[in-house]
Amino acid sequence: MGVSGSVEADAPTRTTGTAISPRRPGQAANGPAVEIAHLRKTYGPLVAVDDVSFSVAEGEIFGILGPNGAGKTTTAECAIGLRSPDSGTIRLLGLDPQADRNEVHEIVGVQLQASALPAKLRVGEILDMYRSFYRDPADISELLDVLGLAGKRTDYYKSLSGGQRQRLSIALALIGRPKIAVLDEMTTGLDPQARRDVWELIEGVRDRGVTIVLVTHFMEEAERLCDRVALIDNGRIAALDTPSNLAVKARGGKSVRFLPSAPIDDRVLTGLPEVSRVEHEGQHVVVTGTGELVNAVLFSLAAVGVTARDVQLDSSNLEDAFVKLTGRHMDKEGLTT
Repeated sequence: MGVSGSVEADAPTRTTGTAISPRRPGQAANGPAVEIAHLRKTYGPLVAVDDVSFSVAEGEIFGILGPNGAGKTTTAECAIGLRSPDSGTIRLLGLDPQADRNEVHEIVGVQLQASALPAKLRVGEILDMYRSFYRDPADISELLDVLGLAGKRTDYYKSLSGGQRQRLSIALALIGRPKIAVLDEMTTGLDPQARRDVWELIEGVRDRGVTIVLVTHFMEEAERLCDRVALIDNGRIAALDTPSNLAVKARGGKSVRFLPSAPIDDRVLTGLPEVSRVEHEGQHVVVTGTGELVNAVLFSLAAVGVTARDVQLDSSNLEDAFVKLTGRHMDKEGLTT
């Protein structure tokens, strides 16, 4: 298992490329890449992870999203075998990370929160060292090219920018050609453009056949990258679904916001079977419901001679879902209020 960084307490078919493609067939097709059931981990009186269960499909980007101290990193570290859970079961392509350490080492790559690489080592030297840990590693030159570090091979680690260091961390996680990559807070400390560059990189990694477990407190990152997200708070999963479905649930259903061309009687809309609620925000009308909500609203308005202007659909997001489910806000630093 390629691990980049230092350990902290808690702090359907795709194209395969040669540099970071999966190593071997693994388990039966369509089986989960990651399966966690009833995971629990404590540190003395502190319950860091409490009855967490989820599975990750092969080729999926799965997000573990929550504030600092929620149990995200502990969950990830238990999943890859860096920590022993108090109870529960974990399987990575059918392997137990505790009992099958050598096999797991060959199929899982990891990028942890904090870098702990020597400042005076060159990029190529670091990669050569990590490459020696594997029987059939990726080609370094090709990997550097894929990750946009081709011109940095002879540069010292200390001279790299924050974004370049994160790219190197990801390279180290992928150098063993893993089937699963666990990436923990991979864009913390990066400027907005560097963060988006790393997002594009991660999407490219997934497109080459790697299953990704992404630990993050960035709402926008999870919305952009993840097929599904587990919202974790106080060591427990508060919700698990696609980002769009979680956003919809935050408002109690789908929503459409519009400016009517003329005043309307709410009963024009509340009588529709698709509509559950009609609200007013200044001159705008916000309609929440299910099914073919937008078509139903527009047809009903047209029937009474009203046009919908400035139409906005499903404006709720993951942040709305987090607030509704936990009663707290989470800022860009992962802190809650």
